[in-house]
Amino acid sequence: MPVLDTSSLVTLSSDDVFSALGTSTRGLSAAEIEAKRAQAGRNELPAAKRPRIIRRLLLQFTDLFAIVLLAAATLTFIAYALQRPHEVSNLELAFAIIAVVMLNAAIGFGMEYSAERTAEALSALVPRTCRVLRDGERFECPASDLVPGDLVVLDSGDAVSADCRVVEAHELRVNNAPLTGESAPVRRTADAVGPQIALLEARNIVFMGTTVVAGAGKAVVFATGAHTEFGRIFNLTATAPQTKTPLQRQVEIMAKRVSAAALLIGAAIFAIRAPLGQGVVASFVFALGVMVALVPEGLPATLSVSLAVGVRRMARRHALVKRLLAVEALGSTTVICTDKTGTLTRAEMTVVQAWHAGQIVHVSGVGYAPTGHVGAAASVREMLRAGALCSNARLLAPNGLQTWRVLGDTTEGALLVAAAKAGIDVDAEQAGSPRLTEFPFDSTRKLMTTIHRTPSGFRSYTKGAPQELLEKCTHADWDGEPRLMTDELRSTILAVSDSMASQGLRVLAIGGHDIGSARVPMLVAESDITLYGLVAMLDPPRQEVSEAVLQCRRAGVRVVMVTGDHPLTAEAVARRIGLVTSDAPVIVTGQELDRWSNDELDQVVADPRDLIFSRVSPEHKMRVVEAFERHGDVVAVTGDGANDAPALKRADVGVAMGLSGTDVAREASSMVLLDDSFASIGAAIELGRSVYQNIRKFLIYLFSHNIAELVPILVATIVGFPLVPLLAVQVLAIDLGSDVLPALALGAEPPEPDVMDRPPRAARESLFSAAVVHRFLFLGAIQSIGVCFAFFWRIHSTGMPFSSFTSATPAYREAITMTQAGIVVSQFFNGLAVRTERRSIFQAGVFSNPRLIGAECIGVAIMAAISYVAPLQRVFHTAPLTASDWAILVVFGILLLCAEEVRKLLLRRRARRCGTEHVRTHNELRAREVVT
Repeated sequence: MPVLDTSSLVTLSSDDVFSALGTSTRGLSAAEIEAKRAQAGRNELPAAKRPRIIRRLLLQFTDLFAIVLLAAATLTFIAYALQRPHEVSNLELAFAIIAVVMLNAAIGFGMEYSAERTAEALSALVPRTCRVLRDGERFECPASDLVPGDLVVLDSGDAVSADCRVVEAHELRVNNAPLTGESAPVRRTADAVGPQIALLEARNIVFMGTTVVAGAGKAVVFATGAHTEFGRIFNLTATAPQTKTPLQRQVEIMAKRVSAAALLIGAAIFAIRAPLGQGVVASFVFALGVMVALVPEGLPATLSVSLAVGVRRMARRHALVKRLLAVEALGSTTVICTDKTGTLTRAEMTVVQAWHAGQIVHVSGVGYAPTGHVGAAASVREMLRAGALCSNARLLAPNGLQTWRVLGDTTEGALLVAAAKAGIDVDAEQAGSPRLTEFPFDSTRKLMTTIHRTPSGFRSYTKGAPQELLEKCTHADWDGEPRLMTDELRSTILAVSDSMASQGLRVLAIGGHDIGSARVPMLVAESDITLYGLVAMLDPPRQEVSEAVLQCRRAGVRVVMVTGDHPLTAEAVARRIGLVTSDAPVIVTGQELDRWSNDELDQVVADPRDLIFSRVSPEHKMRVVEAFERHGDVVAVTGDGANDAPALKRADVGVAMGLSGTDVAREASSMVLLDDSFASIGAAIELGRSVYQNIRKFLIYLFSHNIAELVPILVATIVGFPLVPLLAVQVLAIDLGSDVLPALALGAEPPEPDVMDRPPRAARESLFSAAVVHRFLFLGAIQSIGVCFAFFWRIHSTGMPFSSFTSATPAYREAITMTQAGIVVSQFFNGLAVRTERRSIFQAGVFSNPRLIGAECIGVAIMAAISYVAPLQRVFHTAPLTASDWAILVVFGILLLCAEEVRKLLLRRRARRCGTEHVRTHNELRAREVVT
């Protein structure tokens, strides 16, 4: 909690702030931290208030299917009250409907509760961290550990984790949009302001929830958790309703249409049968059976399970999905705009070469362990010393749990390691030449400069992109002697830089010069520089990336590198991982993008050749994403820095790095890679496609047997049979016994082996596409033929006229038992049939999904109990089936499976004839769609 009134805090000088907040320039001690935490608590926002358990359970009954069924139960109770004494009671039907609704609500509530807990557990895998100074040492700690008085280190890309008073600022700019709505970054200062300035307008305060977009600085925490400005408004936003995703909206539309169709068909059948002397109550029960047959009660729970399984599977493949929309969009992704460093490569920079005074010096050793050798170390000592001083990274020694690692930028970490290999004591150098001023690196000027007090006076050190630094150099250090930087020498050095970059190396130039004062503007500090030399470092590609790129190519997903690195470096890495295979790839630089119009850029992205964007800025990356979207592509974008956040938010799927990514990037993304590997994107696309496929599989499974429940009733009406071939209570038993559990098992079906050998689905393709509708009509028609044959064969075998049948006739009970059992048995084989779209089930393995086999066997066992157990016979009006009855039903089930296998065989033959034309045809159709 605040230790003093903030209005007086903003008026204090930086020195007085330390005293007022009970801290120092070295930060807090361990004892002070514990005392302050006991007083202020943890730096955590209050948990969002969730509805009570009973309220959340009651919300399950607001589903449209539940409302329809509850209305049916109510009408059934009314019908029971109005019926004549000699009519068969329908009371058990009403209770059965209520039982179904209750069970479905329990399943839905359980899935929602489980998914919520899973999301919380997965979110904990990407903890928010911050950097603090404590006892004079820089540490990275969880943001929840911050206490008032902590000295926080701020860098570009950081999310501010508490309300803080700025005490040191170097071109520090913060985005206050979450609090004030200001879209433009606001400059922060360490200077005191007047008491009349409102807190939110004070330029020396940074707030929790805001982000650092440029510069660096230090700030002292004065408020944490609920006591921050963000904490005060948190509860207003935490309870805001979530936006429904396109998939949820599609399911809602489907539910409304199915419910409306069920009511209309039921009403039509009632209107037909009642005037024909069937009786109002009997006709109503008949119509009710039609309505219940068309309502897929288990769909909401099954949909929730399928999505939850997909999210869990993605987490196991190191992809944390933050928004459900990402699961849907992944299935139709056509272009991945990927960063290079840390995603395609390991982000473990190692200096392997240095150039000084016309000579190449080799550096041995890999990784962050300072073990290795620097050739001609004396000649490059000053260059490596300057690089180490002009760095904010920190090299951390092994602590028993972790090996050597770098806290901060990996490029700067590589300079520290190289300096240590050259025998430089970095800590001693930093103590002997303390830093006074810093001009942080930014993506526009591509330089970083620090000013130090040295024994001989003040000196500035600058490092950055060779081309940018050489433009500011007037001399080059040539074995201790200054040499004038002529155009010829500058060209020679740039040629050396290009040669290094063509080998896939990242090249930095390092220089410095004496200045007269520590308080000079940036333009002075970065002018008249003497070049010390070049350092080249390697970031090796990840081993698994090449296979992942090849997998994306097979899947019709185009992979485009968009990086801030040198064009030659980008091309070298792209060739090494198979991203570029042609002799003449299209390489576009940021300078070219500045000159091009949108039409010119659109022509480039439409070119199917290998494409690389290099030396790009955040604005360039946004333009690239927008150009692909104009072309009709569904775009996934990877990024790790604050400069990537606009493109991450703009893309269909923003993918942030979980290990190396900044808080801003992770916040703007819809998915986080827990291992920072591009291979995890390919795995996520595969699983995203699988989730969508599984949803379609159980839709086909559900609606195909709904047709089999409806058709016998319609046929009975047409031929004038007075009784319903399938009672509503039997329909409910089928839906519970043969729908929910098998559909849940289908929702957990693993990806098909060829899912990444198919082109992406069109983004506008409906969940109920023509292929889905045709397939469940095909399977439903076969099931309908089987169950109609089973019912009317048993009716016909008696030789009795239709008018002689009553609900008590034994043959009628046997017939409706055959109908119910026919649907259950056909669903057993239907479950096997819909497991794959093209592949034969015998190739996939009949028993390769044991959950499905188990679920189907439970359905058959329930059916057997309904047929043979006397109490259940009375409830469901069934009769025992003979072995020959079961044999007939199994034959029809096998015929259904064989018919589906023939359909898949024809589909595979057509696919082989088309060959690789699939992807091209898909792209052409998508282009036409966009033009239309």
